Amino acid sequence: MREFHLNNFQFGQIQSVFSVVYAVMAPLAGLFIDRVGLTAGIMLSMTVWSLAGCATGFTQSFRALLGCRTVLGIAEAAGIPCTGKANGTYLEPGELALGTACNQVGITIGSVAAPLLVAAIAPRYGWRATFVVCGLLGLLWVPLWWITSKRIPARAETRKSAPTAVGSILRDQRLWGLVIANALVMSVYTLWSNWTTVYFVHERHLTEIQANQGFAWIPPVFATFGGFFGGWLAFRWIRGGIGVLHARMCVCWIGAVILLATAAVPVMPTTALTAAAISLSFFWTLSLSVNMYAMPIDWFGPSRAAFGVSALTCSYGLMQAFLSPVIGATVDHFGFNAVCLGIAVLPLAGIAILQAATRGANQRTNPAEQPIIT
Repeated sequence: MREFHLNNFQFGQIQSVFSVVYAVMAPLAGLFIDRVGLTAGIMLSMTVWSLAGCATGFTQSFRALLGCRTVLGIAEAAGIPCTGKANGTYLEPGELALGTACNQVGITIGSVAAPLLVAAIAPRYGWRATFVVCGLLGLLWVPLWWITSKRIPARAETRKSAPTAVGSILRDQRLWGLVIANALVMSVYTLWSNWTTVYFVHERHLTEIQANQGFAWIPPVFATFGGFFGGWLAFRWIRGGIGVLHARMCVCWIGAVILLATAAVPVMPTTALTAAAISLSFFWTLSLSVNMYAMPIDWFGPSRAAFGVSALTCSYGLMQAFLSPVIGATVDHFGFNAVCLGIAVLPLAGIAILQAATRGANQRTNPAEQPIIT
């Protein structure tokens, strides 16, 4: 922001460009992964993503920065659909939310490592070096996945399942209810994944290094715990005989009500309590998210796991493309109080829409929707 003389609105624009491409490419990426298979799809997308990350470190203009973010968005659009495909390929239905929580561990490691890497590398070598280092780490990951995937076979029923027609999926009102709900719930995720450091600098008057080293890495850790808690709670209820969808919706309703407390973040009296409030908000956002991202696999099966999950990826990207500049402009004019108050009510509205969509739809006969009793 300092080097290119960006204000908060322009910083939001950078995120918006990434998010638009991310959203538009997600369904295509999902179809591609379902067609070519998980291993080929994830290795190709990770290679392109890593190269785009490295290239970011060599940009010399705002336009070049936007270009690198565009390519990064194209490649990253395959990331979450790949995790959905992996979950559908290797996990039992009752384990899907826990699987998504395990995927979140990787996101959390990145979220925790990012501000710490910036604090360690940027003061000595500049911000560009952090992008180059992270891109190179991504390239090192590609052969590790190839070796691992060769040693672990898919579930037998996964290999035999026939794919649901794409047209049938697109006509299913449950999917569209889930798409809208995901966009509203993940607005909280966008807020804390992209604006936590800015919040501590803007509202708590910390330096960037103080914010990153002392506080910004904490909420993503609690987000991971929240993902595991939401996955474990649904897993326990499903194993106890409760229907899969009902168990997931119960977790979502509980979390959506608690997320109303996001509005209280700006009134916390100390910086430590602010970090605690953000952590609570992030915790319950992921408790909802892991269950919502399991629903397309519940409904449409592992053969369409990547495409089903890509619909949620698309909705998240479109939401972030719209919301990021709005957050930036609102912060510039009114501060974070208005942002937190407005976003706090969105998850509850989203879960209400999802409840209406699933209640009105005819239930499919996918075995994944049946309760699992031990």
